[in-house]
Amino acid sequence: QLQASGGGFVQAGGSLRLSCTSSGSIFRFSNMGWYRQAPGKQRELVAGISSGGSTNYVDSVKGRFTISRDNAKKTVYLQMNSLQPEDAAIYYCNLRSGSVVAWGQGTLVTVSS
Repeated sequence: QLQASGGGFVQAGGSLRLSCTSSGSIFRFSNMGWYRQAPGKQRELVAGISSGGSTNYVDSVKGRFTISRDNAKKTVYLQMNSLQPEDAAIYYCNLRSGSVVAWGQGTLVTVSS
């Protein structure tokens, strides 16, 4: 089970940090990701971090967003800086480990221009 938090309302240029905590025992062996889905759009991968710590980002957030993980806390973070209205969406965390796939409940990010 994944519990996401940290969404909210910010003005353009502001920052938010999303957190997603796992209650399971496989977190440290899992690849984690943050996805987002805006109204009328498909869900897209925003950032991912492997079990070994390698990261990847969609081009539109490179240099602004940072994904990180704390295995001791079984938590993955998404630090979002210089937020823009186009970043507004519901953000979902995702866990993948072998055949196991889990999604968090989503947290809403709203960005005003």
